[in-house]
Amino acid sequence: MSEAKIETLQYRFDGPEDAPVLILGPSLGTTWHMWDRQVPELAKQWRIFRFDLPGHGGAPAHAAGSVAELGARLLATLDSLGVQRFGYAGCALGGAIGVELALRHPERVASLALVAASPRFGTADEFRQRGVIVRTNGLDPIARTSPERWFTGGFAAAQPAITEWAVQMVRTTDPGCYIASCESLAAFDVRAELGRVGVPTLVLVGSEDQVTGPAEARTLVAGIPDARLAVVPGASHLVPVEQPAAVTDLLVHHFSTAWQQPYDTGQLALPGAQVTAPLPVVPPQAVVPVAEIAPAVAAAPPADRADRYESGLKIRREVLGDAHVDQELAGADAFSGDFQEFVTRYAWGEIWDRPGLDRRTRSCVTLTALIAGGHLEELASHTRAALRNGLTPDEIREVILHAALYCGLPAADSAFRVAREVIREETTPEE
Repeated sequence: MSEAKIETLQYRFDGPEDAPVLILGPSLGTTWHMWDRQVPELAKQWRIFRFDLPGHGGAPAHAAGSVAELGARLLATLDSLGVQRFGYAGCALGGAIGVELALRHPERVASLALVAASPRFGTADEFRQRGVIVRTNGLDPIARTSPERWFTGGFAAAQPAITEWAVQMVRTTDPGCYIASCESLAAFDVRAELGRVGVPTLVLVGSEDQVTGPAEARTLVAGIPDARLAVVPGASHLVPVEQPAAVTDLLVHHFSTAWQQPYDTGQLALPGAQVTAPLPVVPPQAVVPVAEIAPAVAAAPPADRADRYESGLKIRREVLGDAHVDQELAGADAFSGDFQEFVTRYAWGEIWDRPGLDRRTRSCVTLTALIAGGHLEELASHTRAALRNGLTPDEIREVILHAALYCGLPAADSAFRVAREVIREETTPEE
């Protein structure tokens, strides 16, 4: 049986064809245009390769299920162009892809820059909750609030054209691909592996970033053996857009001094990529970045996740959420601790981990069984789980209607009351 072909990514090149390749990776919800202001200066020395995430910027909506898969698609694209070795700078999700490549394919990465990145982006609950919001309401709520996550208040007020550009960029993203990217970030966690990143690394962060701020940046610097921290004042999460001159200077300095190994340009070709909206032009801003060196520390070896309890705990957290599982485990004592261990190991590590049914189907079965048994408290937590597993409110309604036939009208009536409240809580966007 032949192996399935790996999807490739939408891309473009800028700069001299015979120069070493420098890749610029985008953040979730953005396009390659987030790097527009860095390209003119960087392209003087490097062949700049930019790409769009699936379903972003008009790219084909072939969703990727993990950061590793996004990395594999990027490498497949580069392989098709004959690009073997490269420098890499990525913002947020783009930074996660860079770390993934440095860990799994160190022979390909010559030097690395991580912008507004983290070894673990918030909590899995936060990103899966965002996926629930998008699945229920579309991308408009996320688009409307993106400027406050990406920019400082003063910048957003002073640059209405860029603020509107940001909103439209998110609004035109494919919802399914956005949800898949949220799932990728929810599962991303390389904290125990940072010590194996073996290339010179610049960790760059805006001083006002409330999404992945200086604390997350210092975690990266402390874990990566050869890493340097640069904090850019007056910038939030999308720091290449908000403080372009500072970011450009830092990238030029880093890749000019840290990239000392040979490269292979290969045979390059300009693509016929789709046209997306470029970044609006604004006057240059004179900002002097602040850089500091952080000491390197040895990373802890990865924990052994082989046994059923650990795999069960991982699945239990993915389905029910960290907050719920933490509450259940914290409430265990000498009397109930063995039961929590049994539930984690057997229910989640054995049954929920079986390949015969996907998680959406298991959620349907679970909801029906809980309705039949009248277990309303568990029904609430598993309604949340069903939303996280990809069921829509309409599909949950159909499950309860179907259960009414076989479990009884009173049971379904109670189930509707519980599920309606949970769905309202989980799918109402924050203002």
